[in-house]
Amino acid sequence: MGSPRELGRLWGTVIAGDLAFLMARAHAISLLNANAALAEFGLQVRSYSVLALAAEDARPTQRELSTFFKLDPSQVVSIIDRLESRNWVRREVDPGDRRVNVVVATEAGRALYGRAREAARIAEGSAFAALSTADQAVLSALVRRIASSAD
Repeated sequence: MGSPRELGRLWGTVIAGDLAFLMARAHAISLLNANAALAEFGLQVRSYSVLALAAEDARPTQRELSTFFKLDPSQVVSIIDRLESRNWVRREVDPGDRRVNVVVATEAGRALYGRAREAARIAEGSAFAALSTADQAVLSALVRRIASSAD
């Protein structure tokens, strides 16, 4: 890692004004904070996100999770397998299409999500502490617009 003086020098470069770079750096900072906060629960951002959808009764299919998170289906299967092995989620047949499984939180998964959600919220606040509450709301709306435009 560079010293603050060296990093200050780098902030004067062209790449430091590149939106893709800035979003990637902000994402990396956010992930580091969130993963550190979620580690005590045996979760990372991806597994926490799957658990959150299951605990909120979204009943996502594996295909929906793959598309929503922009992950390869095999990655989603691996995440669900890990959550299922810890009895935090289970797969259920979708009554609307018996060929499809949906992911549902167990009672243990719901309880874990409740505790992990607070830790994730605190980590998010820490990662974005340089912004006012109003700026965080604006950033959230803008990033959501970008993220959902691919759908």
